[in-house]
Amino acid sequence: MGQVVKIISIEHLTHDVIRIVAEKPVTLTYNPGQAVDLSINKPDWEQELRPFTFTSLPGDEHIEFTIKTYPDHNGVTQQLLSLNNKDQLIIHDVFGDISYKGEGIFIAGGAGVTPFIAILKQLEKTNRVGNNKLIFANKTKADIILEDHFHKLLGNNFINILSEEERVGYEHGYITSDLIKKHTDEHTKYFYLCGPEPMMQAVEKHLSSLGVSDHFIVKEAF
Repeated sequence: MGQVVKIISIEHLTHDVIRIVAEKPVTLTYNPGQAVDLSINKPDWEQELRPFTFTSLPGDEHIEFTIKTYPDHNGVTQQLLSLNNKDQLIIHDVFGDISYKGEGIFIAGGAGVTPFIAILKQLEKTNRVGNNKLIFANKTKADIILEDHFHKLLGNNFINILSEEERVGYEHGYITSDLIKKHTDEHTKYFYLCGPEPMMQAVEKHLSSLGVSDHFIVKEAF
């Protein structure tokens, strides 16, 4: 059995992404980029564990999760939409292999940006954002999580690509080796990947074609 924590607040960041802030268990430790198995402390839901990435920092007073919800699936994220600050979550085991190793390009698809939210927060806090870049793939502009925040933090090093919408100032289509090459410079050492499996596989092929060694690719190992 995990540790039961009370929800402090729930807010919408986009039409289908919510931010949940909850109490932090005293014994909880994690690194920016790591995730935890969560369940809801309600009958029939305690054993329905799902992985969610911390978007808070280990030193924060509370824990925070940025979660893409699927209102049309009768599942955990649909249940999360109905919770409020009287409800409780159950925190289970922490896991995850994504951690910051040095400057590079973060490549994210949709909710795959969540480990990078925490890592970039940590870099901002320690004044080490430097030349890091974020290439963020989404279907439409409305799907972009924390767009204003990333623009402010990264400026021109924040690159958006939209697959289902054409807009001025946004790349259109899918991440290609040309797009990665265009934004790679002398500061790029590591490539951090997180997103849906088909996207991850495609990006890994692109990196391979660009001659990037596995040693410089940081991703979740399943």
